[in-house]
Amino acid sequence: MTMSHPQSYEILLVPQFADAKETGAGAPGPGRTIRSAVVEATGATGESGYPRYAGEGMVADIDPATQTVEAILVDGSELDYGLSARISDGSVPDEQAPDEQAPEQPTPHQQPVPEKGTDG
Repeated sequence: MTMSHPQSYEILLVPQFADAKETGAGAPGPGRTIRSAVVEATGATGESGYPRYAGEGMVADIDPATQTVEAILVDGSELDYGLSARISDGSVPDEQAPDEQAPEQPTPHQQPVPEKGTDG
């Protein structure tokens, strides 16, 4: 039996007020990740009805269609007030790693740049 949902995600815990006000580059505080964890599919369905993932102290039910954390426990407790759980945009590089580590190949249409000579 094959699973139709991703096998792992990276969950980010961020201050909740970052949801209401997205911050720009270099902005302090809101939206910064305070903890993250890679969670793996357990093969079980959580009480919320979504696939259950677990790892690094987090257990989460995640909707694979919307990539939304529907329920989460952090170190066995409910998420602290003021925190929000999100799925990382680059979730999880487990299957992407070989491509990312492959050496960059030159394209056939690229020509070498001639070196500049010295003026006399």
